[in-house]
Amino acid sequence: MSIELTAVVLALIAMLANGEYFLGSSMLSRPLVTCTLTGLVMGDITQGIMIGASLELALVGSFSIGASIPPELISGSVLGTAFAIGAGKSAEIALPLCIPIASLVLLVKNLCFLFILPYFVHKADQYASEGNGKGMDRMNLLGGFISINIPIGLVVGLSYLFGSSAVNNLLEMIPKFIIDGLSIATGLLPAFGFAMLMKIMIKKTNTTFFILGFALAVYMKVPVTGVAIFGACAALVLTGYSAYNGKKGTIEDSSQELKNQTGNVLATQEIDYENEEF
Repeated sequence: MSIELTAVVLALIAMLANGEYFLGSSMLSRPLVTCTLTGLVMGDITQGIMIGASLELALVGSFSIGASIPPELISGSVLGTAFAIGAGKSAEIALPLCIPIASLVLLVKNLCFLFILPYFVHKADQYASEGNGKGMDRMNLLGGFISINIPIGLVVGLSYLFGSSAVNNLLEMIPKFIIDGLSIATGLLPAFGFAMLMKIMIKKTNTTFFILGFALAVYMKVPVTGVAIFGACAALVLTGYSAYNGKKGTIEDSSQELKNQTGNVLATQEIDYENEEF
């Protein structure tokens, strides 16, 4: 595959990953998906999956919270994986490439939010005031596509097209001891990613489950997959099954209570025609 065609396909992958503006929250933007697709395009899907898993662990706690926006992971994952596989390197190189790229592309994304997206937002407000629902839907789709999908796709495609050879030459100049240091850092970053995620999730009410998972992994030697399955089952028991089993009865009880309350209110508000003065 020529470098031009590869750049086009990588741009399409980045645009597909940004398709959550059309498809809803589908997790297409996560590194495990984008890196796997990039590895498929670059001819080494196994390495793509391994890089995606490493990036996923390192960036598992990278979410947008309020005004805090994380680096643009889609472009960083796609370009980092493509540059690493193209240079014959592995995950310890992909991760150091991913973070700076994602941080730089975030600036482009913010500029698009500031100068392109507001036009579609104001136009949608105008259609809303006119009661034009189809116009609002059209602005929603066009706004996401023009202000997010196209710019990110262009950044990824052009960056790979014009920067591939330069990045490969740069990677060839990196000494072996730096590569070894990056390998060690890559092994530590998953712990940092989980720490970021726990900072968001951990509460006093969740502490018991954290201790239970730690005990299962450390003292009972249960693999991570087993702990995840146990946690999923516990979540279903505590939330899903109880809500499902009690849903029908709760609805019926609520309906009967509403009827009783409505009847009592109507009874107390009935007009006494004998004593009423007209």
